[in-house]
Amino acid sequence: MCTTKEWKERLSSGQLDQRLLEIYVDPGLVTAQRARYEKAIEAFVGLFGDGEAQLYSAPGRSEVGGNHTDHQQGEVLAAAVNLDAVAVARKRDDHKVRLLSEGYPMLTVDLSDLTARDQEQGTSIGLIRGMACGVQKRGCQIGGFEAYVTSQVLGGAGLSSSAAFEVLIGTIFSGLYNENAIGAVEIAKDAQMAENVYFGKPCGLMDQMACSVGGLIHIDFADPANPLVEQVNVDFSSYGHSLCITDTKGSHADLTDEYAAVPAEMKQVAAYFEKEVLRQVSEEAFFRELPQLRKRFGDRPALRSMHFFAENARVQGQVKALREGQFDQFLRLVQESGASSFQFLQNVYANKDVQNQAVSVGLAVSSRILPGHGVCRVHGGGFAGTIQAFVANDFVETYRKALDHTFGEGSCHVLKVRPFGGIEV
Repeated sequence: MCTTKEWKERLSSGQLDQRLLEIYVDPGLVTAQRARYEKAIEAFVGLFGDGEAQLYSAPGRSEVGGNHTDHQQGEVLAAAVNLDAVAVARKRDDHKVRLLSEGYPMLTVDLSDLTARDQEQGTSIGLIRGMACGVQKRGCQIGGFEAYVTSQVLGGAGLSSSAAFEVLIGTIFSGLYNENAIGAVEIAKDAQMAENVYFGKPCGLMDQMACSVGGLIHIDFADPANPLVEQVNVDFSSYGHSLCITDTKGSHADLTDEYAAVPAEMKQVAAYFEKEVLRQVSEEAFFRELPQLRKRFGDRPALRSMHFFAENARVQGQVKALREGQFDQFLRLVQESGASSFQFLQNVYANKDVQNQAVSVGLAVSSRILPGHGVCRVHGGGFAGTIQAFVANDFVETYRKALDHTFGEGSCHVLKVRPFGGIEV
């Protein structure tokens, strides 16, 4: 472990440039990331003083396929991206975590009591306590630490800033107290538990898994206790396309009930067949009982279930297309996924606030200019936040300018798939 002074010397001399290139993929980002890390170390020293410290990083994620399928034990295709949360951290002698995230107040969490607390629902303190509980329950060591965190993962915008934070905390516990021996899948499971129980959001496991494992991964949640995870080694740039994520500036912060309704309605339909989730229901049986399902539950649960069945099959098709080099087929399936999310899953805007449809506007602008140059879809949980597009490289600048014109300068991000999940830098 280096001292804070040694870290700054290694950064300023360029000794870490190759490592930064490996993490952030884009050579054009190395200088900015070097400065970012130097600034984070200076902020840490200002808060906690000089001495030994370690650097940690956890990425945001982009869901490529499988919109709202993970909570029904479905399949997803997801990628870690080169927007991340970074922490400078060191051990403490007591059992307390003191953490300051850039732009927020200092948090203090006493790890001697890991009981979930109602007043900590929806808070970072709850997530820290939940991660500590998860790590301890699997028989690993926990302990106090002090940390400064800075994040480029857009908060409340569909890139899973909460999952990135959870994975970052789990990676710190793994690095400081367990010799980096806690596996990525285990950290992801602890993160889901922390978000479900301690934060109060009924999410699936896809966000945490993508942030923790890294790369472009295909995940099958048929057995949620032991999900199958496989890398899909594809470089989108080799097909002349870039992954673009646009922040439409709508926040997820007050939309928990909208998200919760999606799995709840799908599980209503599954329960009709005496099953827990839709993955356990045959598509043929569903359509045979469709008239009765509509009478009992209404149309939206039925439509959302239709989305699940088709989307789950689309993920398999996307993986197959990428592995066989059929990029045009992959793009067609991305477009189909977006249409299904809009029409059947209905997660592009919230019915309780129909005058705020920024995601719809982003998709409309994209659909106007992208034909022949790429495809677009709603991204992540939906209702607010971001849209995703795969755009031909020679059209990226035109696309970026159009989306920045609509939502403000810097709204459209041209991203790379990051090969790492949560790591000790």
